[in-house]
Amino acid sequence: MIAQLRKQIVQHAPSLLRVPAKLTPFSVQKKVMLEGLAMVFKEALEDGDFEFLEDRWLKVEVRDLGLQWFISYEDEKLVVAEHCEQEDVSFSGECNDLVLIAARKEDPDTLFFQRRLRIEGDTELGLEVKNLMDSIDLDSLPAPVKFILQQSAEFIHQGMHERSAAQEALNAH
Repeated sequence: MIAQLRKQIVQHAPSLLRVPAKLTPFSVQKKVMLEGLAMVFKEALEDGDFEFLEDRWLKVEVRDLGLQWFISYEDEKLVVAEHCEQEDVSFSGECNDLVLIAARKEDPDTLFFQRRLRIEGDTELGLEVKNLMDSIDLDSLPAPVKFILQQSAEFIHQGMHERSAAQEALNAH
């Protein structure tokens, strides 16, 4: 019963979050993104590890929520924009998959080859972004953020596993 409920929540949560996410003003999204990125990439920002993004744009899209942001690096800090003329590289995925990647429950390469994570555009730049993401030390996150991320990812992982197991059972018949 609980497994079935978890599966339903994981499957339908993104569609329930889509409307509030789309109604959130970009100024609020931008503030949350900049604060989140500053927290997650604190050390990388201090070390100047984002210089490769200077004068270049990374598009991040959460397809099932209908959200997208454009990220660049200017004057030694990250910039988040609602639009840009031309992104250099694009990362897009479903909400659940992106949470699993962030919590290291799923490997981005695996999701890429399963076509659940799309990386398009400048492949060298995309690889630099992916390597920077891989270098994040989850233990450096504030304890509450790390806890929420890990608990959410575990919930999603179990719900998706139950969904795929149920799908395999249906396909076997």
